[in-house]
Amino acid sequence: MKTKPLSLSLLALLCSAIAAQAADRPNILFIMSDDHTAQAVGAYATLLKDLDPTPNLDKLSDEGIVFDNAFCTNAICTPSRACIITGQYNHNNGVFDLGGNITPDKQTLPVLMRKAGYQTAMVGKWHLKQEPNFDYYKVLPGQGKYFNTEFRIQGEKKWPNNVVTHKGQHSSDAITESTLEWFKKERDPNKPFFVCHQFKAPHDYFENAQRYQSYLADVKIPEPDTLYDVPDTFGSIATRGHDDELMPHVGTSIGKRNPRRSYATHLFAKFPEEFPHDYDPAKLTERETTSISYQGYLKKYLRCVKGVDDNLKRLFDYLKAEGLYDNTVIIYTGDQGFWLGEKDYQDKRWAYDESARMPFIVRYPKAIPAGKRSDAIIENVDYPALMLDYAGVSIPGSMQGRSFREICETGQEPAGWKQAAYYRYWMHMAHHDNPGEMAMRTKDYKLIYFYGTNYKGGYQTPPAWELYDLKRDPSELNNVYDNPEYKNVRNQLKAQFAQLRTDIGDDGSHYPATEAVVQEFWDYSDQDRAKAIEISASFKKTREAELAKANR
Repeated sequence: MKTKPLSLSLLALLCSAIAAQAADRPNILFIMSDDHTAQAVGAYATLLKDLDPTPNLDKLSDEGIVFDNAFCTNAICTPSRACIITGQYNHNNGVFDLGGNITPDKQTLPVLMRKAGYQTAMVGKWHLKQEPNFDYYKVLPGQGKYFNTEFRIQGEKKWPNNVVTHKGQHSSDAITESTLEWFKKERDPNKPFFVCHQFKAPHDYFENAQRYQSYLADVKIPEPDTLYDVPDTFGSIATRGHDDELMPHVGTSIGKRNPRRSYATHLFAKFPEEFPHDYDPAKLTERETTSISYQGYLKKYLRCVKGVDDNLKRLFDYLKAEGLYDNTVIIYTGDQGFWLGEKDYQDKRWAYDESARMPFIVRYPKAIPAGKRSDAIIENVDYPALMLDYAGVSIPGSMQGRSFREICETGQEPAGWKQAAYYRYWMHMAHHDNPGEMAMRTKDYKLIYFYGTNYKGGYQTPPAWELYDLKRDPSELNNVYDNPEYKNVRNQLKAQFAQLRTDIGDDGSHYPATEAVVQEFWDYSDQDRAKAIEISASFKKTREAELAKANR
């Protein structure tokens, strides 16, 4: 029996119904900056609040919900982005470090958005190596340039060979201009859109547009209490070494504590104009170089942040003018946190809150009340589930993240919501001298395990555990792992941590040699501690030999 063709009137009704359904679903605009930490967002900042580098972002915060406990699962660019595009932890999506990639078929978020009828676009920093699986893309090659910004685009040649350059433009301006161009020339008004707008700024090293050079020029940036003096109760043999013998070698610094990499030398080499004309770190004390370097560092960083915020206004003004602003779920975040001088650390990578916490703000006035805050724990693996939920898409079983739409709209955590965030940094002692570590963060406590080895179980730094009582010690300055008062809490948290690893599938099978070390020091017996002291002394000799060789 032949099927009768649809009548024109029925076809028109069907098309109308599809268009109506699309119109009922919100547009989704996902905005992510690189290394924009919560400490530099007015809605979060305390120390820098009076400087207010983000008035437009603050207004977005006032009109939506701000999450105070949003965390990345790995505070480095590529792994964080892989979690967001797949909804999986890094041990499952396979992106452990900066060398990882996500093939087009595994880019679950844009694939499902397109299947749901959304028009998809990716503009800005991509950093996942493979071709983006979006309807439209215009992305930076790798880390990208701050000036004369290049983009990889679709074209006649195969990826990644079609390249255009925005000559003379700063990347924040070029990325925003490119997104606005997509809206004006490419957007299909009959479809909802899913757009990823991703800034390079304020990634280190911080090259600001020239128009911001006078911004904060005559201002003394407030200094964190721990910039010069970190209490002895902070850290462990893993981060300090036995009797502090590894202080120069673990964690890169603002001042000249770390002789291999510090802003006192490297920032000065790149931006000498930000330093006094007679600046000579060799002739200054460590405190003096730290103070001077911090001021130059923060000013360059905040000028890049200001450029991001001003470009957000351009983007939001366009959406308002086109009547799209209130029918768009607007999300703002960073790909991780960033150190702004606290504890004399630079960059990110650590499991401490300064680098593991991300800003996360959502505005959608049709469903999300204005002026809300939440202390619910969310992770970047949850972000794609939230967006798919708003798009009306069922969350696939391959995603480990969970939608927190209910929290956005009610401010309340649903029954069974996660009470801990998982963290793991794999790039042992690479680039910024951070040991391999894993951590669990609850609302009340932070438990960190520095297992201290590379993928092959080598180049070992001393293993250790750290425990912080976040209610009493939100700045994570007092490691209470060995405090007898916390023995029961410690044991309960370690059991919870082990179970969390099992629940999310981090079974150590990817790198068995590393997992062998993880298990060897897990109990942290007296024998383990004695061996950690031996490892500390051995690693000190290794690093000193490396420095001597590098300085020949």
